[in-house]
Amino acid sequence: MTWVVEALESLGGSGKVIDVTKEIWQRHESDLEASGDLFFTWQYDVRWAAQKLRNGGTLKPVHGDRSGMWTIARR
Repeated sequence: MTWVVEALESLGGSGKVIDVTKEIWQRHESDLEASGDLFFTWQYDVRWAAQKLRNGGTLKPVHGDRSGMWTIARR
């Protein structure tokens, strides 16, 4: 979940899934390559992390729009 927030902050607070995953890859490529099985599931795991962040109020809801932006909720 930390990597998702880091990526979004780097993108100015919001970004599409593809942009978030690219940012995570750029920052954590070596970590992911060395992670064993996580290497094969990390993009799936990123989506679950985003959902947990939405449930906790850290990210704004996407209202069913799968191609929409992920945005950090400003409190």
